[in-house]
Amino acid sequence: MRAGKRVVLVDCGAAGISGDMLLGALLDLGVREGLLSELAQAVANAASWCRGLEVRAEDVIRGGFKAKRVLIKADEKRPATGEELLSALLKALKTLSLSEQAAELAKATLKTLLEAEAAVHGGEGAHLHELGSVDTLIDILGVAACLEELGLLGRADFLATPVAVGSGLVRFSHGLTPVPAPATLEILRSRSFPFRGGPVEGELATPTGVAILVNLARAAVDFYPQIRPLAVGYGAGSRDLPGVPNVLRVVVGESVSPELAPERVCVLETNVDDVDGELLGYVIEKLLSEGALDACVIPVVAKKNRPGHIVRALAREDDAARLAALLMKELGTLGVRALRCERWAAPRELRAIEVEVGGVRRPVRVKVAWGPDGQLLRAKPEFDDLRTLAEAAGVSLREVRKAAEEAIREELARRLGREGS
Repeated sequence: MRAGKRVVLVDCGAAGISGDMLLGALLDLGVREGLLSELAQAVANAASWCRGLEVRAEDVIRGGFKAKRVLIKADEKRPATGEELLSALLKALKTLSLSEQAAELAKATLKTLLEAEAAVHGGEGAHLHELGSVDTLIDILGVAACLEELGLLGRADFLATPVAVGSGLVRFSHGLTPVPAPATLEILRSRSFPFRGGPVEGELATPTGVAILVNLARAAVDFYPQIRPLAVGYGAGSRDLPGVPNVLRVVVGESVSPELAPERVCVLETNVDDVDGELLGYVIEKLLSEGALDACVIPVVAKKNRPGHIVRALAREDDAARLAALLMKELGTLGVRALRCERWAAPRELRAIEVEVGGVRRPVRVKVAWGPDGQLLRAKPEFDDLRTLAEAAGVSLREVRKAAEEAIREELARRLGREGS
């Protein structure tokens, strides 16, 4: 069996995420010691408002776990504006000579931060207050540089758990505000990234940490995917938390199913015992036309021993609420259950193949599915197209299907031959 694809899981479900925690976790994975000094020198030279900068990492214990803590000591004349931060970032990128992918991650992260600040403060995004510090640049550039050093950018699938944001009130430059902080919440909202309150009081997720995360992680997962763990890094927060290890965990692993990436889906279902067959058939067609991945009706014996049905639909997470509302509207049901889970779906494509039978030539759509290592799993012609061709040619459906299967074999043989040459 060939090696699976690398998977990187950022586990921020217990103690949240900050830029320095993520940087510490990546350093803990084995980044060379000299990187931090190179980073500090590049940022110090690029940040005109900074008169001195020292960055180092040390091992600490948080809740019984050994983790890397990043310490930044800066002498800054004042907070930087958004324009100054961006200019310094671009200048430091040139000094560090990071790859295009690493540079794009850094620039996208800072853009996300600045846009969130502008949205929250009504266009006053240039006044960054706490974020207008070289700490922000160290976190963003440090994470990008570490990922490049570790060989993970462009070669791994990045996932994350929903973000623990903490709870209560936090004081910052504009006074007391509820957790999550406005900029943090705006970033999560802008990317529809899931988060949870708690598990302790205080701010656990910072704008910088969340901005890096949403530009890095492809998706959020409630459960770890099936991977073979290869390395684990722990990044420490600045303080001890009551009952919770204040660490961010980054797990680097190898997918056990490299060709089939997991996809988050929802199974929606509801029980009905007073709906006729015609309406059930209509609802199934409606669900599929509105974006459901699949839909079915299961006969059951319902309450009071009455015959009933379970109407079930498979939906993408983004479509789940809309399709649940459709079920309520069309069936009159008072509730819809949702089970969130993962599915592995074989890569597939819909191709049009010319089929000739009885002197009539028409395109027939063919659903082609590919399995592990690229082998063909199935090539199935669409029934509606077969029926249309059979009626037009005046021949049996069986004859049309046989002609279509032969045309499919010839087309796929030509395609595989071209790809193998």
